[in-house]
Amino acid sequence: MIADTLIVIAKEPVAGRVKTRLQTEFTPAEAAALARASLSDTLAAVRSTAVRRHVLALDGRPGPWLPAGFQVVAQRGDGLAERLASAFEDAYAGAPMLLVGMDTPQLTSELLSVDWGEHDAVLGLTEDGGYWCLGLREPDRRALVGVPMSTDHTGADQLTRLRLLGYKVLLLPRLRDMDTPEDAAALAARFPDLRVSRLHRRLQHSASPALLFEKALGGARVVATGTDGQRVPSLCEVDRWQAPADEVDRLALSRCEGPVLDIGCGPGRIVTALAERGIPALGVDISAEAVLLTTNRGAPALRRPVQEPLPGEGRWGSVLLMDGNIGIGGAPEQLLRRCAELVRPDGMVLVEVDPDDDLDDTAPIVLHTSGGRRSKPLPWARVGSRAVLRHALAADLLATEDWRADNRAFLAFRRSPAAAAAYR
Repeated sequence: MIADTLIVIAKEPVAGRVKTRLQTEFTPAEAAALARASLSDTLAAVRSTAVRRHVLALDGRPGPWLPAGFQVVAQRGDGLAERLASAFEDAYAGAPMLLVGMDTPQLTSELLSVDWGEHDAVLGLTEDGGYWCLGLREPDRRALVGVPMSTDHTGADQLTRLRLLGYKVLLLPRLRDMDTPEDAAALAARFPDLRVSRLHRRLQHSASPALLFEKALGGARVVATGTDGQRVPSLCEVDRWQAPADEVDRLALSRCEGPVLDIGCGPGRIVTALAERGIPALGVDISAEAVLLTTNRGAPALRRPVQEPLPGEGRWGSVLLMDGNIGIGGAPEQLLRRCAELVRPDGMVLVEVDPDDDLDDTAPIVLHTSGGRRSKPLPWARVGSRAVLRHALAADLLATEDWRADNRAFLAFRRSPAAAAAYR
């Protein structure tokens, strides 16, 4: 005996509503796309299995991902256990049914058309303690309602409930479902031809650098490398960026004249330190997470690229490029010209440069997460004092100070008299 009806229970793959645990590595839209691909793989396997009926118990609305040949029924009930019980009731047509979820895209027709023999129920457990399928000869709410769902012992609890009811249970092979980034990576490696695997590979190597930077600010381990794969230590110091300003920071800030604009403010340690000194300051960053962390510290910040119009153009007393932010955009001369536009005629541009005086590397960088995601190349420059002095001269900025402390290097600039007159 095999199942007469195959049921897929699923959520409409809408960003923010599905696969939230994947969002430690992926955006809500990317997580939803992976969910949609996993659902498509599951539906394809179910559709290719020779049974009389194919049913989709759906929370949401059907979309173009739904192939022909499925009867769609709306999920009903409070909680997953009741929804599962209702799906069996709504799909019942007088013959055995096998229900699967949308999180095991590696399903095959062989698994789905298994011979039940003399068994009353079928159960397939998952590696995380849940289960990927449940088969019943007929609906029985007693088999489901009250079983704790979404725990690391749900599968064991479900098996216990079935046996307490007197069911003879056939156990199917244990599968891994796709809940976490680690699950997605493992499935993609083992089953490379699935839709979800192909999408996962594309996403792994084309993440937005801004997304991975925000993940780093949120506590994820993110490493910056050159396109040659060599680690860039100066761009991996998230812990220092999130800590309060240190002695070297304070030494640099002692030169500042207010008001101060901190370009690429990150989590806000510099703007906060300036506020504590009573110096008006504003941080700007393209990262929403960075701006949120800065404002949560009680310091003002604005989410905006430095190339776009900013408040107080031409009136800032000091403009800061700390923590290697002279590299933003990969074009130091253009960035210094922009700083010259922002600072007032007698103001200062303070730049932290690489401690290697001779470094002049404008190759892009790539961000990597511990989960294996890799960003698109990010335009960046790593430059020491000699290159920065050359770029500053082209931007009509004159060096007024050069100092070092604790293996960090800084340069201070002011507009040349001719440039200052031109901006008046």
